[in-house]
Amino acid sequence: MKILVVGSGGREHALAWKLANDSMQPELYCAPGNAGTAELGLNVNLAVTDLGGLCDWCHVERPDLVVIGPEAPLCAGLTDRLEADGLRVFGPNRAAAELEGSKEFAKEVMAAAGVPTSAYESFTDADAACAYVRERGAPIVVKADGLAAGKGVRVAETVEQAEEAIRDALEANAFGSAGGRVVIEDFLVGEEASILALIDGEHIVLLASSQDHKRIFEKDEGPNTGGMGAYSPASIVNEVVREKVIREVYEPMLAELKKRGITYKGVLYAGLMIQDDQPAVVEFNCRFGDPETQAVLARWDGDMLPALEAVVDGTLSNDLIHWKSEPSACVVMVAGGYPGTYAKGLPIGNIALANEVQDTVVFHAGTALVDEEVVTAGGRVLGITSTGEDLEDALSKAYIAVETISYRDAFYRNDIGHRELRRMKDGS
Repeated sequence: MKILVVGSGGREHALAWKLANDSMQPELYCAPGNAGTAELGLNVNLAVTDLGGLCDWCHVERPDLVVIGPEAPLCAGLTDRLEADGLRVFGPNRAAAELEGSKEFAKEVMAAAGVPTSAYESFTDADAACAYVRERGAPIVVKADGLAAGKGVRVAETVEQAEEAIRDALEANAFGSAGGRVVIEDFLVGEEASILALIDGEHIVLLASSQDHKRIFEKDEGPNTGGMGAYSPASIVNEVVREKVIREVYEPMLAELKKRGITYKGVLYAGLMIQDDQPAVVEFNCRFGDPETQAVLARWDGDMLPALEAVVDGTLSNDLIHWKSEPSACVVMVAGGYPGTYAKGLPIGNIALANEVQDTVVFHAGTALVDEEVVTAGGRVLGITSTGEDLEDALSKAYIAVETISYRDAFYRNDIGHRELRRMKDGS
């Protein structure tokens, strides 16, 4: 069986790693892949934005399944084009991916479906947006409407910060066309958690819960990033919350999309804020989260391929997915200066040694092979993922591996899982 994984980040390395360990032993290709995926299959030198090149390659090579990792090709309609050529694709079509491609569209669908979320308004005029912020007060959240690689969100503690974020997006063009419209949302109080769900158009199966750490610095301070680490499961997502997420979030969203003639097939990520066992949706993503995927897939017990194929075939069921009881943790190592400017091409040492740490896998994110040497090639460089008897044990292993790896100006947070560890110590 031949599988193409589209993407080059830590999420795609984790997907390729899980598929490589499938009992079917598929022949793996990754486009464009990274230094980690190169150890699992063949990297294909095609960018995720090169839809024509990807379609041409698939037309000739005829992979049995295409698994699309990042949001950009999904929102650009890669699934639609490949399916039109008779190929089997895991990933939503363009209309469904608009849940991530436009935050305004996602909020409008949520409002129509009655999904719990924050009040919002959208603007293309900076003065009108600033007037709205002054009326609502702070804290308040300013989001670029389009795709901004996880960096288009500003949680403003003051009205002045919100106005700065608005003008950055609408006047300074900080996010290009993605910031030509801003969505301004009321600030939700609670604790964040992530839920990924597989959906085959009809059936919904929730995956294990996780919690991401978006801010660059410890104690959740500093600017947002694509994600500095994650752990799974997140105890804040108890059985009461999981049931509400299915009944109050996923089922009404699926029903509302159907009303609009949109069939959702793939994975749908719900970023949640939870308070007193009541979830509210912060955002939807139309793909596996990153780094949540690394933590979640480390706990997936057995083959993943049957579940992905069932999504494509419309035969998804809960009995296709099983979980290890051991928790997991992923610590992301980034380039110095990230999420701002940073250097590339820096040699990375001791990855193989880090992979020898018990129950640990080093997932490559922003890496490349240059003259057979692994070098940095992005802001988020590696996602070191471990499982353990408990979260403390998993984190201990992950940090041992992190401290083994070396490259110039490497940076990472030392407090991944801090809320969960505090709960464990408090016995709550």
